[in-house]
Amino acid sequence: MVDNGNSPKPTSLTMDLLGDFDRTGGREIRLKALVALGEELDISGPVMRVTLARLRERGWFDVRREGRESIYRFTPTALQALDEGRRKIFREPLAPWDGEWSMVIYTVPESDRQTRDELRKKLSWLGFGPLAPATWVCPHPRLDEIANAAATLPNARLALLTTRTTGLPADRAMAAQCWELEEIAADYATFVRWLRTRLDEYRSPALDAGTALAERVRLVNTYRHAVQRDPQLPAELQPPGWTGDEAHRLFVRAHDALAAAATPYAEAAVPQ
Repeated sequence: MVDNGNSPKPTSLTMDLLGDFDRTGGREIRLKALVALGEELDISGPVMRVTLARLRERGWFDVRREGRESIYRFTPTALQALDEGRRKIFREPLAPWDGEWSMVIYTVPESDRQTRDELRKKLSWLGFGPLAPATWVCPHPRLDEIANAAATLPNARLALLTTRTTGLPADRAMAAQCWELEEIAADYATFVRWLRTRLDEYRSPALDAGTALAERVRLVNTYRHAVQRDPQLPAELQPPGWTGDEAHRLFVRAHDALAAAATPYAEAAVPQ
């Protein structure tokens, strides 16, 4: 992990483990397999059981019994969250920007802080930034996505618009206002420096399967924290020296390098 003074929480690592390796979402996963995979990440059996119980309370799993074994399957809620995460992490190349902004103006009762916080999290995750406290913008056509995300928040009222500024200088000024681009760039630069020191190790044929699995999950976890604030700006709006694209290329290269050992190991532990 990038040394930021904090170790990833078991829940965070478990979500990245599940999201990175169970891409079909259709398989059932035995508890003993999840515990075994968690041990590769230094998550003890008791901690993994508590973590899975908490994720189940959040609606991530349906659980059935087979004899004395517990068998887990993702719920639609979990599959949607994992799909959203994968799209942001393993992003596709952006289409040429047409100069249009998606704009969301919302109202939430002053007393409902939970809804307001949840809506802001959804907006941020989808690449929106705050132009004003209740007005958020995004340089991508994502109004349908935020409408679907906000459908679970009945106290939120949204006005959804597509708009343009007076031109590219105004666009760049708005991007600089809506996102902490210098901080995001610094996160990416730290990630790039850290990852460059690890690539040779990831490519080594001597890397054992369990270590490869653990390193791949930690790689995803580290990159996810670097990318989660990134609105994935079009090239026209990126500040000079932007390192986000380089970070993504290195991440994909490292992720692929670990696949030869890590993927078969996980597939054997969690068979189709």
